[in-house]
Order: sequence, then structure tokens, then C-alpha cells
Amino acid sequence: MKKLRVKYPVIVEGRYDKAKLSTLMEGDIIQTDGFRIFSDKDKMGLIRRLAERGGVVILTDSDRAGFRIRGHIAGALPPEKVIHVYIPEILGKERRKTKPSAQGTLGVEGMEAEVLREALRKAGVLEGEDQPPRKAITKGDLYRLGFSGGEGSAALREALRQRLNLPRGIGPNALPGILTRLVTPEELEELAEELKGSLTR
Repeated sequence: MKKLRVKYPVIVEGRYDKAKLSTLMEGDIIQTDGFRIFSDKDKMGLIRRLAERGGVVILTDSDRAGFRIRGHIAGALPPEKVIHVYIPEILGKERRKTKPSAQGTLGVEGMEAEVLREALRKAGVLEGEDQPPRKAITKGDLYRLGFSGGEGSAALREALRQRLNLPRGIGPNALPGILTRLVTPEELEELAEELKGSLTR
């Protein structure tokens, strides 16, 4: 299958993630070497320079370690220069490992190629697939639809997370931006009604 062309450099955690992604895409892939990124000033400097020139994609595992690394990098960059791509939580173990991760979920290296392709496509980072800008989903929309700030909002958010196959650990501040890339405001309204109905049954 033809390799994807990604518009921005993609940041991943380790060499096995980089190797997996290299089979799917053309473009720059930068590995953080796990938590080493916390003390690697040179690599963070490179990531800052790349972000200034157009933006970077962060694609880490959907576990606690992945979210810590994602948060560290994103916190050092202007928000408008960061595109977050998330993989779903899928239980399993990578073939090269003797036991599953601490949370028992697959990382980037263990994802099926099509899952990664779809995650990158939905994030709008592929060359030749320019899409018209989506209308942003705001915190106000989440409040109005019952996903935050009210009775039962946590259960409704969890139902939405499961429906959209999002990883746990996405904070409330990041949720509007992620949803904007995945659904339209109209689709979110329909989902809210549907999920509310399923929760009251």
C-alpha cells in the first residue's frame, strides 16, 4: 500500500514506535526515548524549532507514561502548533514483549496499520487531504450538552469516550479540540441525545 505523506513531524516515544510508523508514512519521525525527553534540552530545542516552522504531531501511547510525555512536550509549545493524535485503548501485548504493559494496553508499535492510518487521517495531517476548517466545539458546547458541569456529566463523558474509542486520561481542557477533529457540533448533539437515552434505560 502507498505510504502516507504527513505534513508535520511526528513525535513518538521509542524506536519500535518509530519503526512501525516508518512502514506507513513518509516524513520526519522523532522519538523521545521515553522519559529522557524530560532532560534532553537539545531534543526539546529541536522540537520547538520544528513547531515554530509549522507545527508538530504528538502520537504517544494511551497510557499514563504516554500522557506524561505528551503533556511535557505540549506544555513547552504554543497550543496552536501542536496536533494531538490519539490511539484507542486496546487490550493486548506487543509480540516482542514477554508481558503486557502496566495498564495492559497496546502502544503505538502494537497498533494495526489501519488504526494508525485512520488516526492520522482524522487528525487532518495528511498531504493532499486538505479539509475545510471544522467549526470548533467549545467548553460551552460540552456544558450545554451535559458533558460537563452537571449531574451525570462524568457518566455521559465516559459513554462518549467509549463510543468514540478515545483513551482514558484526556483532560477536560483537551477534549474540545479533540472532539472538533472527530465530529461536527451537529454530530455531537446527536451523540449527546443518543447517549443520554442509553444511560436512562
